[in-house]
Order: sequence, then C-alpha cells, then structure tokens
Amino acid sequence: MKIYDISVPLSPAMHVYPGDPAVDIQRTMKIADGDVANVSFLHFGTHTGTHVDAPAHFIDGAMTVDAIPLNLLIGRVHVIEITSTTISREVLTEFDLTDDMRVIFKTRNSYAWREPEFVRDFVHLTADAAEHLVENGIKVVGIDYLSVEKYNFVNPDVHRTLLGSGAVIIEGLNLSEVDPGNYELICLPLKIEGGDGAPARVVLRG
Repeated sequence: MKIYDISVPLSPAMHVYPGDPAVDIQRTMKIADGDVANVSFLHFGTHTGTHVDAPAHFIDGAMTVDAIPLNLLIGRVHVIEITSTTISREVLTEFDLTDDMRVIFKTRNSYAWREPEFVRDFVHLTADAAEHLVENGIKVVGIDYLSVEKYNFVNPDVHRTLLGSGAVIIEGLNLSEVDPGNYELICLPLKIEGGDGAPARVVLRG
C-alpha cells in the first residue's frame, strides 16, 4: 500500500494567504554554536500551509479544532479531479457522492505551489457547490490551495455553509502526485485548545 504525503512543507518562503501572519522559523539553539541541542522558534498563523478549518473559524462559539472527532479525519476519502476553473453545483452533479462522507478536490491549484508568489485566481468552490455537498452528507471537504473560498470574497458563504453544517475543511493540500479515486485519509491537526484551525500533516494511503 502506497502512502502519499499531500502536505506542503512549512518554510519562510511558502505561500501565505494575504493578511495572514508570515512564516518565521529561527534556530534559537545550535549544536554547531556549542549548545547541547538544536531548538527552533516557530511563528505562523493557524491557517498556514496544509491546515484544518474548524467550525469556530467562521462561526463564533462553534466547535474548535481540539474538539473535532478524529473519526471524521481518518477514513475513506474520494479524491475528485476538477478541470474547470470554478467548482459549482453544476460541476459536482457529474460525480456520484452517494457513498462519500469525505471528498478532496484535485485541481490545477496543486501546481500553483510551484509559483514564486501567492496565486490569486485559484480554483475555488461556489456557494451552491457548498450547499450541494452539505445536501449529500459530506462531512470533510479538502482542496489543494489555501482556501475553498474565492479570493477577496465579500461574504464567506462557502465556509459558513460547510462549517455551519458541522463539516470540517482541509485546505492547503498538494495533490500533484495523486490520481483521482478512493483512498484512506489520515489528517491530524495540531491539538490547539480552543483553536479556530491548525496546521496538519495529511497523508493518503491507497
């Protein structure tokens, strides 16, 4: 069984959603300088790189990241390849979601990680697509860039629809080496008490 690491590495050079904290990683203790160990200081936002959005991200008082049941984040997942520039209800009706509880969308976004700067015209979900997923009982939605929502949105309708239904969102994936199909998902976000989200290591097995 092959294991696919679909997480992006954390580094100061990585893409960060505009307005989020920059990534700063500094070695504060160095064996090379005579210290007994290597120790680093990390500074970044909870929605940096590959990360999980808890309902509390857009809904005050909703479930926080440390309260997400792990059985949501571990189990069968359907990787769906989307070739259009927007994921709408119309696009999703082409796929049978009957047996799915978790879906991850592979798009051209996976190749945007190679660009030198943040890509603003990334593939995203529309509000009616989010409604379609909720109507089909989807509880985990993943996408291969830093948001399921259109860049520079006016209202976060996609997030509120998904998170308001109790679903969890995984953003910042890299699916460039993964074919569409069914896999086992293992997604473990940092257990941040009261967190609105958290970086995660996400792998697929299949």
